[in-house]
Amino acid sequence: MKLDIISLDNKKVGSLDLDDAIFGAPVRRDILARAVNWQMAKRRQGTHKVKGRSEISGGGKKPFNQKGSGRARQGTSRAPQMRGGGTVFGPTPRDHAHKLTKKVRAMALRSALSAKQAEGKLVILDAAKMKAPKTAELAKNIKALAWNRALIIDGADVDFNFFMAARNVVGIDVLPSQGANVYDILRHDTLVLTKDAVEKLQERLK
Repeated sequence: MKLDIISLDNKKVGSLDLDDAIFGAPVRRDILARAVNWQMAKRRQGTHKVKGRSEISGGGKKPFNQKGSGRARQGTSRAPQMRGGGTVFGPTPRDHAHKLTKKVRAMALRSALSAKQAEGKLVILDAAKMKAPKTAELAKNIKALAWNRALIIDGADVDFNFFMAARNVVGIDVLPSQGANVYDILRHDTLVLTKDAVEKLQERLK
């Protein structure tokens, strides 16, 4: 397939052939869901913790006499059924991450790229570079391009001036091609790829 290449000034500067196997692949929603769940699981801290019965202070003495009070017999105030006692099978610190094979991760990224292309929300940019880190200038260009929530993916390295200008623009995120991931692609309305990014992604996903 062929898409137009535009500049930051919203002018057509050429066209580019995209690999159908990467940008025209079937959109597998089940694979996309697995990839997003895998990414979100890795982000979880897993520091949740409650005290078990053995970690509650005190409770060494029998709370009241075995007989005569009319209450059920109790041996310690640390028992789970007692107020302030330990928790049974409560959460403990653990790693929530799980494995996802490379083939499935690659398939998910191809599905995400293909989904944006099918929706008409894939834009090919000539280059994401600026002479100076001017946020106002970039914001003006982005407004003219009607990019409300856009992910801009560059080649192996991101232009420093462009990154500094873009980081203060609300809804705009910039990543190198190596950082391209399913979650960030799906959560943005528009996906913007530079020519270098297209080349790197096609090398990565072949």
